[in-house]
Amino acid sequence: MTKPLIVITGASSGIGRATAQRFSREGHPLLLLARNLAAMQALGLPECLCLAVDVTDRAAMQDAIARAEQQFGPTGAIVNNAGMMLLGEMQRQNPDEWDTMFDVNVKGVLNGVHAVLPGMIARRSGTIINVSSIAGRKTFPSHVAYCGTKFAVHAISENLREEVAGHDVRVVTIAPGAVETNLLSHTTDQAIKDNYGQWKEEMGGVIAPEDVAEAIWYAWRQPANVCIREIVLAATRQQP
Repeated sequence: MTKPLIVITGASSGIGRATAQRFSREGHPLLLLARNLAAMQALGLPECLCLAVDVTDRAAMQDAIARAEQQFGPTGAIVNNAGMMLLGEMQRQNPDEWDTMFDVNVKGVLNGVHAVLPGMIARRSGTIINVSSIAGRKTFPSHVAYCGTKFAVHAISENLREEVAGHDVRVVTIAPGAVETNLLSHTTDQAIKDNYGQWKEEMGGVIAPEDVAEAIWYAWRQPANVCIREIVLAATRQQP
């Protein structure tokens, strides 16, 4: 039997890339979305449509998912993973960085949800998995705007779950701690990057993208009548 389509945003690296590989091993067709098309194509995954799409482009998101569903069938799950982390002290940070994070981290999630939800409700089946962060549950230094976006993802996910549970649609929030990805590379404050590297070394390392992908897979593979509402995971030695 053909397995359902899995849509993954931010699929060119990090958590998105690892999640694509995890679901592909289980035989799922994939729609991978990111701005870096070459990196997604380099994965060489079978039954995989890779499209260069910016999650802030609502129409492009809808068109991409319609194209994938025409090829592979209805979306079984979307993993809204695309994100930007631009850290900085509020008094010194460029406000343009706030706009970027809210556009990608919040509106990008809403665009993904909006593109798949009508079909899921009509089929009374589907899973929406939103990748948030521990920074969506507690605050950290120099994270003011970033925490704002991730607290928003948590709130959106929970309220959405309440709204669609009666339609048999599941909503899952994944909240990782520090992960070994290039997410921090977007930050323009070198001192913050240096401090993070020192903190990571003192802690003995952080979790791998594959650890988060495994948590996403675990939430997805539960019976349709079981919704893992939230998974919070971090390195054992990560204290905050």
